[in-house]
Amino acid sequence: MPRRLNLSKSLFLVLFGLISAPLLAHSIPEIPVRAEFKSGGEMELSIEIDPRNWEPSPAEAPSLEFKAFMLQPQTKKDAQIARTKQFIADSIEFTFEPLRNIQPDFIWDFVAETGKPLLAMTDAVVARGKWKTTIPAGITGWKIRSKPGHKVSVVFINTINGQAHPRVPVLFPGESSFTLDLTGLTAGKPTQPSVGSVSAHADKGGAWSTFFGRIRDGFEHILPEGLDHILFVLGLFLLCRAWKPILVQVTTFTAAHTITLALATLGYVSIAPRIVEPIIAASIAVVALENIFRPTYGKFRILTVFVFGLIHGLGFAQRLIDERIPSGSVASSLLGFNLGVEFGQLAVIGLAVAATFWIKDETKYRRFVVIPASALIAVAGLFWAYQRMS
Repeated sequence: MPRRLNLSKSLFLVLFGLISAPLLAHSIPEIPVRAEFKSGGEMELSIEIDPRNWEPSPAEAPSLEFKAFMLQPQTKKDAQIARTKQFIADSIEFTFEPLRNIQPDFIWDFVAETGKPLLAMTDAVVARGKWKTTIPAGITGWKIRSKPGHKVSVVFINTINGQAHPRVPVLFPGESSFTLDLTGLTAGKPTQPSVGSVSAHADKGGAWSTFFGRIRDGFEHILPEGLDHILFVLGLFLLCRAWKPILVQVTTFTAAHTITLALATLGYVSIAPRIVEPIIAASIAVVALENIFRPTYGKFRILTVFVFGLIHGLGFAQRLIDERIPSGSVASSLLGFNLGVEFGQLAVIGLAVAATFWIKDETKYRRFVVIPASALIAVAGLFWAYQRMS
């Protein structure tokens, strides 16, 4: 038994190392690349970069708020634009076929993460680049590639004559998008009667491709990016290892966060991240402290999990909200992302079971696993809550 307890001690050291990393609970912001095409060859390309992406560790960097941005000297803002240009050059490859790679000449400004002008002092600031051009005759396709060597995923969003393309892939480092058919949209006389319609340029299986891509995106939002959500799920597991309490808690949490994930993504509910994020952190501490001081599975615990699940759903939704996904792709994106989140949560539970199944003595399990692990999780939650409110 001492050998097994040494293994348990090693697991705690790993957990302590993870939760002591500052701000690691934040997910890495994605980069939306939006292209709008019109018949005759007009194209407007826009790209938005969260300042956290300029940092070596994006998940650990806080958002840049408007009130802090206003105090920056112009030289620092110019330096941020320079860093953004270099970041794009190192991270994204833009291609017109058959001309191959191009270098967009973006004009830069700063806007809120909603894409609207900066107004409120608490608005999160993003750098936005825009490039307008006319596509020459002979161009047949458009695509992008997320270069390897960085940590950020890229979202490929296209609109043709005001209609959103149904396929919205999320590209991880090293991946390329599909090639958007531009036949008939280039400068000069149109080459086909249906030019400009999304149906004439849409590839087969677009919605399904978006759906499956979002599953992976949702999974990564939990593992490895969502440490706060991971610790919350572990807190649920630590209350009781019996299958029924675990199943009921996870199902309740899933039902709750599915409700607010859908409502927030569809625009029916809107609560600022500065309010949601501290509550998410506090919920981690509450569940963990319950495991220590009120280790009873019942209606109160289920109600607690449901309420906090509603809050976590608002946190999950922020990723999709920030991307401003076209309405035609919301359903597939929402379903896929939510399913990916569930797979991530189940993976966390599975890992927890695998790490503790050999401890048969429930008294020793509570003494050496539940109480120490819950205490560490509670400390992490309280620390993050304080950090996110400051």
